[in-house]
Amino acid sequence: MLAIERKNEILDKLRTEQRVVVGELAAHYGVTEETIRRDLDKLEREGYATKTYGGAIWGNSTKTDLSYTIRNKTNVEAKHAIARLVSAAISDGDHIMLDDSSTSLYVAKHIKDKKDLTVITNSVEIIMELSGVEGWNIMSTGGRLKAETLALVGPQCQQMIQNFHVDKAILSCKGVAPSGAVTDSSEYHASTKQAMMASAAQTILALDDSKFDKISFVKITELSQIDCVVTNRRPSRPWLQRLEALHLRCLYPAEETT
Repeated sequence: MLAIERKNEILDKLRTEQRVVVGELAAHYGVTEETIRRDLDKLEREGYATKTYGGAIWGNSTKTDLSYTIRNKTNVEAKHAIARLVSAAISDGDHIMLDDSSTSLYVAKHIKDKKDLTVITNSVEIIMELSGVEGWNIMSTGGRLKAETLALVGPQCQQMIQNFHVDKAILSCKGVAPSGAVTDSSEYHASTKQAMMASAAQTILALDDSKFDKISFVKITELSQIDCVVTNRRPSRPWLQRLEALHLRCLYPAEETT
């Protein structure tokens, strides 16, 4: 089998199963684990995968903005789990900001039973998702459209955000570095998230567990400036200790507490 054929088969497996294991792939193809790691390196550079310990997961590249069609099909269970926890932290009548992340889109799907919400967002997808909800005030930030992510960005977007004060800003990121820096792949997205944080009484960082110990191109903020972290699995002991030292609340599904 040619290397390109093997890489494409691994890509198909990632799309279907959401994750792959280096040892299993090496045994299946009769090649060394180092060969498989090189294949995964290429898929990560192309934005299709994120390498993890012993394998890789579909999407979640820290270096590129994946298209909205790929993002919305990646780590779906994790995003539903996170969205349920975030929804429980939102009250009727709240004014909130949602960034353009796919995690925020799943939050939007889970909060439709709330009453009298005001939602400000730079995501065209979220605006469309919430367009049929009655009794809410849905506001677009305006700005320049990034077609690949359906996000509105730029100075106009930030200026609009700065005109308002909300109860909660719900944000995601590409990775949280071991140093505690919260990072993203684009200065446009980072600037939007910074503006949302400055306009919110409380900032909720919603991220799946693969993003811990990852670092991307642009720093958004430090963990010390976040009020609550919501994730889909219990973080590792070192991360829990770090969050506790920052007096930072961390929410994850109840079944992960034991």
